Amino acid sequence: MITFDGLRRSPNALSAFYSRFRVGQRLLLTGHSHQAWPDIALRGQLEAFDDAADAVDGKWERAFGKAEQVRAGFRRILDDPAAELALGASTHELVVRFLSSVDLPTRPRLVTTAGEFHSVRRQLARLAEEGIEVIRLAPDPVDTLAARLAAAIDDRTGAVLVSSVLFETARIVPGLGELAAACVRRGVELLVDAYHALGVTPFSVPELGLDSAWLVGGGYKYLQLGEGNCFLRIPPHALSARPVITGWFAEFAELAGPVEDQMVTYAPGAARFAGSTYDPTSHYRASHVFDFFAEQGLSPDFLRRISLHQNELLARLFDDLDAKPDLITRDRTAARSRFGGFLALRTPRAAELHRGLADHGVRTDFRGDYLRFGPAPYLSDRQLEAAIAALGAVLRDPARN
Repeated sequence: MITFDGLRRSPNALSAFYSRFRVGQRLLLTGHSHQAWPDIALRGQLEAFDDAADAVDGKWERAFGKAEQVRAGFRRILDDPAAELALGASTHELVVRFLSSVDLPTRPRLVTTAGEFHSVRRQLARLAEEGIEVIRLAPDPVDTLAARLAAAIDDRTGAVLVSSVLFETARIVPGLGELAAACVRRGVELLVDAYHALGVTPFSVPELGLDSAWLVGGGYKYLQLGEGNCFLRIPPHALSARPVITGWFAEFAELAGPVEDQMVTYAPGAARFAGSTYDPTSHYRASHVFDFFAEQGLSPDFLRRISLHQNELLARLFDDLDAKPDLITRDRTAARSRFGGFLALRTPRAAELHRGLADHGVRTDFRGDYLRFGPAPYLSDRQLEAAIAALGAVLRDPARN
């Protein structure tokens, strides 16, 4: 069982389990985007191939078992053991199915924020071009965002779409439970994008008051599951929904019978939001990674403790650089406990600094004016110190000033 002190030391006690990604030899500060996969993930990918080779088309019974293990893993993360979860390769395809179940013909108005990830931003922008009214609220000040979204609801509103952690700034959006209650009172659907919270901030559905909310999320980022592992949580009141965008797996159990020209039928529960034929390899990989997290004691609370320590260390080290605030700065209006899993540094030279850090062997990423440092539990304190030292060197480089 991994200990907190073991993760701070160099070499990090977890790093040996990630030998193929060479996390002990590289400064991978892209933990908020693509975290390294533990070596055990490869076993899942090979198992998927072996099952296909052995059972051929009969592999699907085994694959569906892996899918159920993935659902169980997400239910543990959500603290929602009875959650109805539809799985998909991306959150976009699941958001589209959700939107196709909303009563947009009679309530053609969607309320969201200007801080949503591209999956939602782009799709809603396209819907707006087709005549759907889309209201976008400024994400700042974040402390009032949930209340402002609730106030923007009217009788024409079909749904509210909002992130639990803003993908550019890492700010945690408070008050989502109150927003959910307001949506229930007005008969409005609430979709919460939990992707940037899962695996780095505890996300308990009952504690947050989100039983009535739809949730989307996935494991590409902090959960280390890799691509193709996303979910849509269907709230209890929506288990009879009839999404317009529907795949043939949503009637999988009825395919043995005659297909008649009648009203489209749906499977019970979350299966009514199922898609169609997919590559099950991702679920094999994810099931092994979920088991690995359990074996190592990487619970949501423990992961949050690690993440908060690493982000506080990064922030403190950055402050020690005493950089010119007009060149690069960070949000100091709230404690790091009000942020998710990465340090967002605002700078007009984000792209240039990102390239300079890469030249120093530090992998980061950037979004617009934000340079993002994303730690991960397999990195040691010494590696984080080296990453910020490299930033200092890039900032001091006369060739870049």
